[in-house]
Amino acid sequence: MDVVERVRSICLTFPEVTEKLSHGAPTWFVRDKKVFVTCWSEGHHDDDFPHLWCAAEPGVQERLIGDDPETFFRPPYVGHRGWIGVRLDRKPDWNQVADLCEDAYRAVAPARLAALLED
Repeated sequence: MDVVERVRSICLTFPEVTEKLSHGAPTWFVRDKKVFVTCWSEGHHDDDFPHLWCAAEPGVQERLIGDDPETFFRPPYVGHRGWIGVRLDRKPDWNQVADLCEDAYRAVAPARLAALLED
């Protein structure tokens, strides 16, 4: 399964999520409005490797980049808002990617939808 299919299989499990191309890349939205993940399977600009960008709560970006700068980076355009870039070309931990996508969903989804993810 390629990276887009893997990310798609994660993101489409969340309530009221749709997928559309945005700037030529598969992108997942909550209620067709709020972006929470974009997947760049061929890379984007200077980042010539498969990766995704995902929304994050304040402080998460800095912590992840500090802990593992080989996997995480500050993406262009959305990095200043705390989004996380995640490399997918170095045998990613797909459980961690799924957790990051869920956290991204929670960061932008209305509380009522995020509550549907509670165990």
